Formats: sequence, structure tokens, C-alpha cells
Amino acid sequence: MKHSDVMMVRIYLTEGETLLKTLLAKLHDEEKVRGVTVFRGISGFGRSGKVHSSTLLDLSLDLPVVIEFFDQSAKVARILSHLKNVLPPGHVVSWRASVNEG
Repeated sequence: MKHSDVMMVRIYLTEGETLLKTLLAKLHDEEKVRGVTVFRGISGFGRSGKVHSSTLLDLSLDLPVVIEFFDQSAKVARILSHLKNVLPPGHVVSWRASVNEG
């Protein structure tokens, strides 16, 4: 089984931020990454320390959202350099990974 060298990326936002639609369009239409998954958190907090939670009574748009994608390392490095001016500092985490291919 062959393994391919890739980079995994996680981008942390809140649901109410307008960046989500912009990033998805950019990753899909412009950057053509292999695939993207968006996770919606049920609870979380960021730098402010204020905890945001989902309840039946309060459908807050301040819930955490994680955008995750992977692709070839060189391509991801290029994508991250493009996103540097779009995303606030401290919202992106990336690491090397391997993908089992055929």
C-alpha cells in the first residue's frame, strides 16, 4: 500500500462569522482541495474565555465551527499563504499526515 505525504489543516471560527461561506467557496472553487469538512461544535470557547453552548432555548450563532481539509503539502503551503490575509492570527493549525492510496 502506497502512502502519500499530505498536510492536514484545521481552521477555527465561530458560526456567525461571514468567513465560513467565503472560505468554503475559496477552497472549493479557487484552490480545488481534495475535500473539506465543516464541524459545528456544541460548546466551546476561544481567547475571550466566554463559553458558548447550544441549547434548545438559545440557538446561538457564536458556536465554534472547524473547517478541516487536507491535500499535498506543497499545495497546502500555497493555500495557507493565500489565506494569511483573510484569517485572523491564531485560527489555523496544520500538521503533516499520510494518506493510504491504493
